[in-house]
Amino acid sequence: MTPENPGSPGSPVTPSAPTPKGHQRRAALLDAAEHVLASAGGAELTMRAVADAAGVRLGHLQYYFPARSDLLAALLDRILTASLARVAALGEAGDAAGDLAAVLDPLLGDHDDPSLVRLFTEVWAMAAHDEDAAGAVRAFYAAYAGHVARFVRDRSPGLDPVAAHSRAEVFVMLMEGAALFRSGIAGRAAPVTDAVLRRTLLDLLGLSGPGGGAA
Repeated sequence: MTPENPGSPGSPVTPSAPTPKGHQRRAALLDAAEHVLASAGGAELTMRAVADAAGVRLGHLQYYFPARSDLLAALLDRILTASLARVAALGEAGDAAGDLAAVLDPLLGDHDDPSLVRLFTEVWAMAAHDEDAAGAVRAFYAAYAGHVARFVRDRSPGLDPVAAHSRAEVFVMLMEGAALFRSGIAGRAAPVTDAVLRRTLLDLLGLSGPGGGAA
């Protein structure tokens, strides 16, 4: 098998470093896996289902991801890395707008994407039954809380590091729980509750007031 003709007869070989075309094909397969996961759930995330969704032979999929565990690991890495990149940018939107309260906008904006929230609910469900998935999710949330804790310490240098990390963990809990209640899955966003949610989140970050000044 070669990257240009995966699935052709012959003995399996170890693939060389992916070419740009190989990266594109791999990304397309992960797109298909993401679609299956979001639309049908983790139980239906089989190699055959992903190959069918991508419109390729099973051998083509197995060239890039020899087993379901390989596919799952790559899929979780892509989903969680993309979300973490948004978390890592915490503060950039507010700094650009001159309004620190705007730091919440990109994170709360994720709740407006039903497909993204459904994707995460399936990831959480898989993590409840699959230790590999659980490990990836725990690492993701540890990094998420770490970014938030650094933001909190930057805004409140005198705050004890343990207290900053505790605030960050509660921030993450509220933000992720809010996804279910603002996305239409367990409820819908409402101005009154959003105002309370934003105030609480800003307090945890050490920000307050309409302009987002330090608390």
